[in-house]
Amino acid sequence: MTFALVLLLLGGFLLGGAWSVWKADSDAAGRTGPQVFFAVSLLVAAVIASAAAILRMV
Repeated sequence: MTFALVLLLLGGFLLGGAWSVWKADSDAAGRTGPQVFFAVSLLVAAVIASAAAILRMV
């Protein structure tokens, strides 16, 4: 169960990173393409890590 908790913490960390990247937009330009891509990539990684953690717990 220890590895599952590590995966769950990693998922939360990645989710926080995705939120941080998504909220870091400049007032003049808005969100850039690479910023959106990086935020979505982090979100996908967070979902995969969290799902893996839940499946390891079951």
